[in-house]
Amino acid sequence: MKKLFDNFGRIQKNDPEFYEIFKNFAYGEVFEYSTLTEKESILVTLASLIACQSPKAFKKILLSALDCDITPVEVKELLYQSVPYVGFGRAHNFFGVVIKVFEKKEIEMPLPPRSNTDASNRYVEGRKLQDKYFGSEMIEIMNKNTPVDQQHFNRFLEGFCFGDFYTRDGLDDQLRELITFVFIATLGGCENQLRGHTQGNLTVGNNKEKLISAITVIMPYIGFPRSLNALAIVNEICE
Repeated sequence: MKKLFDNFGRIQKNDPEFYEIFKNFAYGEVFEYSTLTEKESILVTLASLIACQSPKAFKKILLSALDCDITPVEVKELLYQSVPYVGFGRAHNFFGVVIKVFEKKEIEMPLPPRSNTDASNRYVEGRKLQDKYFGSEMIEIMNKNTPVDQQHFNRFLEGFCFGDFYTRDGLDDQLRELITFVFIATLGGCENQLRGHTQGNLTVGNNKEKLISAITVIMPYIGFPRSLNALAIVNEICE
């Protein structure tokens, strides 16, 4: 994984002391305590950098990632998945970064569409996935307890978040929910949503060990406070 830090040459040249400390920790020691695959590790790192609003670091790691086991389709789906969670205001710059990196790598654009829904079925298919991830009873309770003047947010979740994005090809359920967990953990201040998506990860087959590994990998980017908050929630839900 240390090769992912190879494009940070300016830091290496001008501050070799920090370069060595951070590289040895974030791309060495950290991975001694993670069971994620290389693909999972790269995707959660890129996801965290989007939520951190760090386009320069994202670009440098993406340049290396595309020489590893990461495909352009997976990068595109990672970017799409970020929008309902970090918002387009935060994701916007990263669309431009991905375009520039793809151009540099001579990746033909636009990539083929991956949508599996349209205006006629996005709500229905989105609701099916909500039920699958979180349980139909929980979704029914949420909808029932939502005030009338706020119910459109539940419709947005069905149609936009789940219908438009979760139904897409390119990432399996485990990867899509794992990077969603990372988006929310990185943002911080979203503890209730992190509880829900911790349970969602368990439902689709990502166990406690995988969630702890994801927090371990992104800790160098998000710091100890948010990492420890995320760990506390994982421990709470997994009890």
